[in-house]
Amino acid sequence: MKAQILKSYDIKEFSLVEIPIPEIHSHEVLVKIHSSGVNPIDYKIREGAAPYADPILPAILGTDLAGEVIKVGENVKNFIVGDEVYGLAGGVRGLQGTLAEYIAVDADLLAIKPKNLSMREAAALPLVFLTAWEGLVDRAQVKKGDSVLVQGGAGGVGHMVVQLAKAKGAEVYATGKAHSRKVIEDLGAIAIDYETQSVDDYVQKHTAGQGFDIIYDTVGGNTLATSLSAIKSYGHISSCYAFSEINLAPSSLRAATLSGVFVLLPLLTGQGRAHHGAILRQLTEYVESGKIRPIVDHHTFSLENALEAHDFLESGAASIKVVIDII
Repeated sequence: MKAQILKSYDIKEFSLVEIPIPEIHSHEVLVKIHSSGVNPIDYKIREGAAPYADPILPAILGTDLAGEVIKVGENVKNFIVGDEVYGLAGGVRGLQGTLAEYIAVDADLLAIKPKNLSMREAAALPLVFLTAWEGLVDRAQVKKGDSVLVQGGAGGVGHMVVQLAKAKGAEVYATGKAHSRKVIEDLGAIAIDYETQSVDDYVQKHTAGQGFDIIYDTVGGNTLATSLSAIKSYGHISSCYAFSEINLAPSSLRAATLSGVFVLLPLLTGQGRAHHGAILRQLTEYVESGKIRPIVDHHTFSLENALEAHDFLESGAASIKVVIDII
C-alpha cells in the first residue's frame, strides 16, 4: 500500500513509500481509507511540537479517517465487511496513522458513518466532535437552558461545540472576529466580536453580569485567562487548549470548575476507547437528523500532497476543516 512516512522531526517532511498492508488482531478491523481529516495536532506532531503524543519514527501520521471495512477480526461483533465507518483512529505514539491506503484499527474507536455524508465530510468530524463532547457533555454536563459561551466558535472544535450545545437545548454564544460572524450565526449562536467588546461588556450584556453557566475554551492563553472572569458562580469551564500558566483566582472565587480535555488519551493509553465509539454513534444520529454538520474547506488534497494540506491548515487560510482524499 502507499503511505506517507515521517522520518525526521528535524526535516518535517513526508516520504511517499510502498509498504505491506497491515495485519489485524482479533479486536481490530482493516479499513480501506477513503479520506483523512487534518487537525492542528497532525502538523504539530510532524513538527515535533507535541512530545506527549509524538510517535517513534519512522511513522505514519494522520488522526481522523472515513473508509470501508474490508476485513474483520474474530472478536469484532459490531462491524461487517463493507461497512462505511469513521473515527479518530491513530497517528500518535504506538498507532499507525491515516495517511495511508489501509489501516488496522481497534474496532472500539469506530462507528458507522452518517448515511447523509460523503466520506470526505465524515472524515472531518471525529476528533473535533469527540473533543466537543468530552468537554461539554462528559465534563460540564450541559443541559437544556444553560448559557454556554464558546471561545473560538468558528474553529474546528468550536463549530462542533456550538452545534452540540444547541442540540442539547442550551443558549449559545460564541466569540470570534468580525469575519466569523456569519458562520457563528448560521450555526445558531449569538456572535460576540472579542476585538470590539470587552469581557465585562459582553458578560453584562448577555448574562446581566452573572456570567455564563458553561464556557468552552478552544483557544487557550489569554482567552482562557479571561474566561475565568466570565464564568458564573459554580459554573464550569472546559478547555482543550490549557497549555499555559494562568492565575486561577478569578474562577476559584466563583467556586467554578476548570476541566482539561485531552481527546488523544484513549489512543495513547488504551483506556476509554469504547466511549469514543459510543460518542461517534451518537454523532451519527445527530448528523442524520440534521443537528450537526461539518464545514469543510473546498480545497482538495491527495495523499501525494498531504504536506500541502498541513501547510494550508497551519496558514489559517482554511474554512474550518481540511480533508485529504486518499482515493
